[in-house]
Amino acid sequence: MRVHLLGDTARQADRLRTLLGEEFVVTALPREAASSPAHDSEIASDDVVIALRFSRSGGAAPRFRLLHAPGAGLDGISMDQLAPETAVCNVFEHEAPIAEFVLWAMLRWEIRPEAMRFTAETWADAYRTRAPHGELLGKTVGIIGFGRIGQAVAQRARAFGMRVATLDRSPGAAGALADLLVPRTELPALLGASDYVVICAPLTPDTTGMVGAAEFRAMKPTGVLINIARAEIVQEEDLYVALRDGVIGGAYLDVWYAYPNGTEDRPPPSRFPFLDLPNVVATPHSSAWTTALPGRRYRVIAENIRRLRDGLPLLNVVRAARSPRAVEAT
Repeated sequence: MRVHLLGDTARQADRLRTLLGEEFVVTALPREAASSPAHDSEIASDDVVIALRFSRSGGAAPRFRLLHAPGAGLDGISMDQLAPETAVCNVFEHEAPIAEFVLWAMLRWEIRPEAMRFTAETWADAYRTRAPHGELLGKTVGIIGFGRIGQAVAQRARAFGMRVATLDRSPGAAGALADLLVPRTELPALLGASDYVVICAPLTPDTTGMVGAAEFRAMKPTGVLINIARAEIVQEEDLYVALRDGVIGGAYLDVWYAYPNGTEDRPPPSRFPFLDLPNVVATPHSSAWTTALPGRRYRVIAENIRRLRDGLPLLNVVRAARSPRAVEAT
C-alpha cells in the first residue's frame, strides 16, 4: 500500500513517514494530480491519496482505496468522479486555532494596538492624548454555523463576557452556549443583533450566497464580518460594495474566491480589490494553520491508514466504500 500526498500536503511527507514507519511507502505528487490524469498510472487500486481537492475536468478518477482530506472541508472533492470502492474521510483538529483567530480578530478590532504604539520621543504626548479603545465585554457575536468551530468560538467568546447568538438549526446540547437562538428564516434578526458576525458554516447549496446586499443592510453599520469558512457563502460583489460604501464597519477575510490550482498559476483572490480597502484585514486562509495543527491532523490520518490496512472501521468517514458489483445492482 502506497500513500500519495498531493500538492501542498507533500510538506507533511516526512511527518507521515515517521508516523507510519517503513512498512508504508509515502510519495509526493504535484498538485495537478488532483485535476489531471497525467499521474494516474502512479496510483494503484490499493493506495491512499491525501488531498484537499480532487476534481477532474473530464473523465473519472483512478481507482484507489481511500481519499483522505487533510482538513474538514470537502467542497473541493468531486465525489461523483471517484470510483465506488474509494472511501472518503476527513479530519478536524482545527476548531481551537480558528476560534483563537476569531477572538484575536475581535480583540484587535476593539483594542487597535497598532494605534497605541509610541516612541521614546512621542511618549509624553502619546500619554496625554491617549484615546479610549473598545472592549468585548457586553458585545454580541452572531455565529452562522454552530458545529465544532462555531461552538469553540462561543465558548471563548463567553469567557470574555460576550453575548452569543446563533441560528437555531437543531443545536442540541450546544444550544446552552447561546444566549439567543434565531430561526434560520430570521437571519436578519441575528445580523441586526450582532456586533460581530462570524461565518463558520460549511459550503453547501443551501449556504452558497446566503449573505448578500440585503443581509449587509440588516447588520449594524459598525458591524464586522469575520469569514473563516468559505468565501462563496458571501456574495462577492455585495461584500465589496458593503465594505467600500461603509454599509458595515469592516471585515476579516481569511477565505477567498479563487485559489491556485497548479504549481505556477497566480490567480487574484477576488475579482474586486478588497486588499485596497482600509476596513479589511486579509489573511491567506491561515486561521487554522498553526505549528501544532499538522501534528494533530496527521496522527489521525496515520491511524486511519493503519485501520485501512488492518480492516478496522475508519474514523471520520464521509463516504463509505462500495463494491462495483453492489453499485451495478442498484
